[in-house]
Amino acid sequence: MSQQRSVRLMGRPVDGFPAFAPEAATGRALRITVVGEEILHRPCRAAADFGTAELTQLISDMFATMYVAKGAGLAANQVGVDLRLFVYDCLDDEGERHVGHILNPVLDPIDAKLRSPVEAGEGCLSVPGPRHALARNDKTIARGVDSSGEAVVIEGTGFFARCLAHEADHLDGVLYVDRLTEAQRLSVHHEMIEMRESVWAGRRERAIALGIPDLSGVDGG
Repeated sequence: MSQQRSVRLMGRPVDGFPAFAPEAATGRALRITVVGEEILHRPCRAAADFGTAELTQLISDMFATMYVAKGAGLAANQVGVDLRLFVYDCLDDEGERHVGHILNPVLDPIDAKLRSPVEAGEGCLSVPGPRHALARNDKTIARGVDSSGEAVVIEGTGFFARCLAHEADHLDGVLYVDRLTEAQRLSVHHEMIEMRESVWAGRRERAIALGIPDLSGVDGG
């Protein structure tokens, strides 16, 4: 990932940002929950406590876990935590990089006349391996707060808009496969069964390569 790329941190442009979010340096790779686990299929609780050491560590762990899994975003319930929080490090279609976290996000409604759904391949770290085409709007605006409770507004277009919508879905207990037909979900499930062991092995190898403590467990999931 180029350090010369235009970067927006928490929605604001910055210069000289490193290849990985600094939070990851104190993070650990946690176990990523898998489709079918109860915590992924119900809405998460709203965050009420801000500026705590526990929240800071969770955000660090989530960044580290996301990088180990080669993800563009990660929601708290994907590491087994019932909290309306996600982190992201994602490129948009113009090549601009977006990095940050958001708590208690709410997506702005989009007027039906202004919606421009785009179909593209989508995957999920909690559905290890397969991807499937899914239509998402090409612009997303998320409003919430940061770890200290200060208001943030994150705007995304293209692939980053997809990322924001995907992670916000997670916090409502919705996975991308829930938006597919029954036949499509079955196909994705079969692919996941075939691919997940190699995906988990890859995550373990990347944790070692990145020097990130791996607390994910023997199954890597």
